[in-house]
Parts: sequence; structure tokens; C-alpha cells
Amino acid sequence: MESGVDAARRALGTVLASVEDSKAEDIVYLNIAGKSALADYMVVVSGRSNRHVSAICEHLMSDMKDEGFGHSRIEGLENGDWVVIDAGDVIIHVFRPEVRAFYNIEKMWAAPDIEEETLH
Repeated sequence: MESGVDAARRALGTVLASVEDSKAEDIVYLNIAGKSALADYMVVVSGRSNRHVSAICEHLMSDMKDEGFGHSRIEGLENGDWVVIDAGDVIIHVFRPEVRAFYNIEKMWAAPDIEEETLH
């Protein structure tokens, strides 16, 4: 049986593979386990346009379902500026670059004890 930590890591791996496959840009993930009751990881990515943001999210939702993570909650898909997907162990924020720069949520979560990783 898969532990909660293993399930969270597997979910993170699925999310990262999906957003990379969708050509998301500036992929950052934060380990917030023990820092927040919301999730273990937060992933923040950018899409080039509203259409790209929506496509990243739709592809991610499909991949998460295919990998057995069920249905995630999603907000903001209709506008495509800032979409939040709550996948339980992982919360994903998909932004248009201008909106991401304005809200700068990575900075809000940046603290000495929060581990941040950037994918290249």
C-alpha cells in the first residue's frame, strides 16, 4: 500500500510530467508539507496565452485522472488568466505571465524553510 508521502510524490511527478509535456514555462514547485494544511506541494507554471493556460490545465486534468488521482477541483478555467487546480496533495497554479508577475505567489510562499525547485 502506498503511503501518503509516496502518493504525494507520485502526484507531483504526474503533475510535473504533464505540464512539461504541455510546454508550460517557468515551472516551479515548492515543498509545503508541514507548512500548510492545504497540500504537500505547490506547483506554479506559466502558459503563453489564455488558450495555452487552458490547454495545460485540460491536459493535466486528463493525466491526473488517467493516473488514478480522480477528479481534481479546478477554478478559473473559463478565463484562462489564473487557473488553480486542487489535486489534493498538490495544488497547481497556471498563469499567463503578466498575471503571474502581478500576484507573485512564489514570493509570498518563499521562506527560508520552504524548499523551492525550478525545472529547466
